[in-house]
Amino acid sequence: MAEEYERVGLVKPEVFIYQLPPRVSNRAVRAADWNLANPDWRGRMRIIAKGEKCFIKLEDRISGELFATCPVDAFPGLAVESVSDSSRYFLLRLEDTSGKHAFVGLGFEDRGDAFDFNVALQDHFKWVKQSKQLAAEEASPAPHKDYSLKAGQKISVNLGKTALGSSEEPENKPKSAPLIGLTASGGLLPPPSSGTTRPVIQPQAFPTTSGTPSQQQQQKPQESPFGDDNWSDFTSFKADSGSSSNSKSSSGSGKWVQF
Repeated sequence: MAEEYERVGLVKPEVFIYQLPPRVSNRAVRAADWNLANPDWRGRMRIIAKGEKCFIKLEDRISGELFATCPVDAFPGLAVESVSDSSRYFLLRLEDTSGKHAFVGLGFEDRGDAFDFNVALQDHFKWVKQSKQLAAEEASPAPHKDYSLKAGQKISVNLGKTALGSSEEPENKPKSAPLIGLTASGGLLPPPSSGTTRPVIQPQAFPTTSGTPSQQQQQKPQESPFGDDNWSDFTSFKADSGSSSNSKSSSGSGKWVQF
């Protein structure tokens, strides 16, 4: 078996130790009964783990000399107990090398230090529990399962309706919509042939006039006196001028012949 080494779980530079007064009843321990203003000892506290064993060591802050040791076999348990009226004080069961033990009070200046003390002890015994479970699993391993094929056994694999390597697509596969203007290979489609019929756009029909013939004549626009010929005004003017000149010539002299 490999040599076990010590692990330091927690170090607090200053803790307080109180001497407990005689217990007069079986009620829970209260820190208010201690002389909290005048602790009996001050020093450093360390939580040491060696294998599955755990120890709380009280040492001098300067010289490091050991003051007392509290072996912890379980938490919570008889070695470490909480008081009923505070979360910063605990009851420790000290034990010397001869096996004699004594109970003292342990106190922390801050609640955070007391919280760290609780967590360090819980983590150690949680690790001990997990180690035992792993050791039990290694001692009795699970039976090996044989997944190999026996003689005459076959495996059938269902790959759907299409065979492997077939170009046919399954019916339930959604078909993607074809791209307009693109071929399957990604090229452009040729322009449509001349024979391709295109939709004929019908001209918009104007609304017809309704009503009686007299109303339709009233609604009919007036025609131009010159008609559709844009040169009619000049021709009429030429004719008028020609008739007036002829009348003058005929009245002035009868010798003129009109051509």
